[in-house]
Order: sequence, then C-alpha cells, then structure tokens
Amino acid sequence: MKKIAQHPFILKKRGLQLLVACTFALIQFIGIGVFNRALAQTTIDNKKPQVHKRTHSQSTKQMGLKDLSSRAPAMSMSLNPELFQRKSANSLTGDIDGNLDYRIERGCLARSFFEDNLPAKVGITDKPFSEFFKEQTKTFFDHMRGNCIPYAVAFGTRNRFDSLSIMNGPIQDSKTEIWTFTPLAAGGYLIEQDYLKDEAKRFTEIDISLRDVLYDPRKVGDKLPVELVWELNSLIKQIYPEDSNSLENTNSVVRLIVDFGDREHWAQIWAAEIIDPSNGEVFSSAYWLERGDIPGGFYTATGEALERSFWTNPLSYRRISRGVGQVPVTGSRKSSKSTKSTVVASSKTKMGNPPGQRYRAHMGIDYAAPIGTPVFSVANGKVVHLGYSGAYGNLIVLEHAGGYHTYYAHLSSFNPELEMGNEVRRGVEIGSVGTTGRSTGPHLHFELRKDGVYVDPYSPRMQLDLWLMRDGDSSSLTREILLLGTPIKN
Repeated sequence: MKKIAQHPFILKKRGLQLLVACTFALIQFIGIGVFNRALAQTTIDNKKPQVHKRTHSQSTKQMGLKDLSSRAPAMSMSLNPELFQRKSANSLTGDIDGNLDYRIERGCLARSFFEDNLPAKVGITDKPFSEFFKEQTKTFFDHMRGNCIPYAVAFGTRNRFDSLSIMNGPIQDSKTEIWTFTPLAAGGYLIEQDYLKDEAKRFTEIDISLRDVLYDPRKVGDKLPVELVWELNSLIKQIYPEDSNSLENTNSVVRLIVDFGDREHWAQIWAAEIIDPSNGEVFSSAYWLERGDIPGGFYTATGEALERSFWTNPLSYRRISRGVGQVPVTGSRKSSKSTKSTVVASSKTKMGNPPGQRYRAHMGIDYAAPIGTPVFSVANGKVVHLGYSGAYGNLIVLEHAGGYHTYYAHLSSFNPELEMGNEVRRGVEIGSVGTTGRSTGPHLHFELRKDGVYVDPYSPRMQLDLWLMRDGDSSSLTREILLLGTPIKN
C-alpha cells in the first residue's frame, strides 16, 4: 500500500489535514454505530417466536402441510385478478361424458387344464387378445398356488374390454404376483407385472372397529394421521351398505391399507374394506387411484366413483342454505350500468317473483353452520390466496391439478400454520366458519371452479373428470383390487 505522503493529491496545510482526519474518524464512528444497530436488530429478530411447519413423518399426528423453499407473507393482500373473474359456464371444458358404462367384475376362477382360456371365461370376447393372453401367460401359470385364480376385469362402453388383472392364487405373501393386461389405443396390448413384496415395504394393514370409525374419531386418531380421520369417516359413510342398517352394532371391522408417508409424499389410505371378521365376508370396499394430470380419487370395487361427495363436503354442516343460481338483490341502492344487466323482465321471472326484481348470480354453495365449525380442504392443493377479499371476507383459495380451484369464504379464522404457497393435503383443517364480508349469518361460502369457470357440483348433468372413471384408469383399479383387497375365495 502506498504511503499517504507519496500520494499526488496530499494536502500540505496542517489545518486541512486535521479536518480530513476528523471527518474520517466521524465516518468510521457512524458506520460502526449503524453496523451495531443492525446487529442488535438481527439479534432481536432471532428472538421472535418461530412457527415451525409440520411435515410428513412416520408420526400419526401429521398436519398435511408442506412448505415451499420460498414463501410469500402469510396474509398476502396482492390479489390475483384471474381468481376473481366471472366466466361463462358455456366455456367449461371439464364438463365431459366420461365412461358412463364402466363396470368391474371380479372373482376367483377354479383352476383347470385350460387356464389359458381365462379371458373367454370372464366375458372377454376379444379374440386377438385371447391369443395374446395364451402366448404370454405360459410362465405365469407355472407359479400358481391354491385352487383358484383371482381376477378383476373391467368393461367400458359397448362391453369393450378395458383391463384384466390376474393373481397367482388367493395367497398374499412375498411370492404374490399380479399381471395386468390393457389394450393400447394404437393397437396391441400392455402387460404390467407387480409383486406384493415390493408394495409391502410402504404399506401397513390396520383393522379398526366400524363403530369407532362412525362414532368415535378420537380412537381412530390414535391409529391414523389427523387428516386421514376426516377422509376415512367420509369414505366409510359412502360405502356403508344401505341394506345393513345395524351393521355397526356387530363386530364388523374396517380393514385399511395405509401408506403413512414421509417428507416427500402424503400419507394416504389406499384401500378400505368393511369386513365381518367371523367369516371374512367383505360387505363393501374402496380403492385410491393416483392420477397425474388431475387429483386422485376413490373408487369402489365395482368402478363407482366416490369423489363427488368429497368435493362437496368441506365441513360438517347443518343444512345448505343457498346453492348455485340467481338470488334477489336487496338494498336501496339505485341501479347503475353494472346492475342493469341483472334486471329480469317480468315475462321471464319465475311464478311468484315480483316484476322488475333485480337478481345477481350466486356462484357457490352456502353451508349453514355455527361460527368456529372446522373447515377442511376437499382435495390436495396449493394455497394461492389467503386473506381478506371484499364480499368474500376472510378467503382461502386452493389450486388443484387439472385447472381446478376451490374457494372457502366468510371464515372467522385461518389455520395459524397455513401460509401462501403451502401445499395442503385433503382433510387438513384450513379455517373456521364465520360471517365476515358480505354475509347475513354464519356459513361457509364454497366454490368449485374449472379453468376459472364456476361449477355447480350438485348438478347431475355436471360430469367432471374428477369423479368419473376415465380410459386408462382401469388398469390401476383392477390391479389395486387384487393387490390390496382381501382375496375372493372360490
């Protein structure tokens, strides 16, 4: 480093030298003071209570929240305008017919010398497939055990063969094999081979009293993660046999196949069966299917979709006070250009409605319930809005795969662990019923939207891909039935 005396711009007058030295010292003093204050502030900030998010582990007390590495403030008021746009239902792309004729048949076919004729025996009339099956299963039948061949076969529109799964005997252990056959759209057939020894590493079998599942969630909570308790209760109520009104008064049990999850994936119920333990009879069952492009869903062993009920039950409510449709506009405000379009001519009003009455669209379902009633997420999703939003009051918006969003409005409070950007599992309590915003009483205003379009989930004409068996899902379902369900004996 050069000496100051050698610098070409050295000051020769002592008075000026002294002034420069004092100035330099003052700058150092101020800088140190600023640094010390910043350090002190950092120390204070570090003493603030930190909210630790619960993530998946082997514990049965998980919350079902996942954090992102970069998170926005918990109460972000920067609204995404697209979340609040009104779009015509005519543009709804999710309103599809689906495979309405889908059905599944299963059983355990008695073994014989003509085992390779199994497709014809279970009702498959596809001759090219029958020849393909004979050629490919020569080694499979060499590994057979027991006196029958468990199978599950799915048919679609016009009795079209959709998938066939077969198991090498009614015994479930490390030697269990399942082969699944699926016709390809481009021609030919796909074979998938699965082994129970591979699945057993992540699955746990649990038996819970049916009475406890229906009436005592605390006992169920001792065995399952908290978010699975709500899901299991909803699931069992749907598959509960209607012709067995006193079934809960027996010793019937709910057999579950559960993946308790970890930090990388959610805990999940993969199979649920209501069983009579005295004779092993299965009264009803349901299976979970993962679907990459849309949220997964539960289906019965006959192929009936159960998801519509999950997507329309975000809480335990007293009644539905208002549904999707037109509601009268109340108040003394005068009409403006923005409200003239809502005026209904007397010739078009319903019988009993006063002529000239103004209406507005009510695009959502109002569930009347006491303030503080827990509100649950209806499906896995990501928090894309959390905060106050005008007429909605306290609002949570969740984004789901496939272009779906769910809205939970008028809340009295939010789950304190919830933040913008969190990934939330179905069944997690996200808030509580309130009467914030434009609300005449305590209730939850719930909306389901597809690509920004309002959907009436209670309309029988609304057949969304969320709750239909689609082409390509068959192979997963027939496989799960044999792999995770109680084997049907001959």
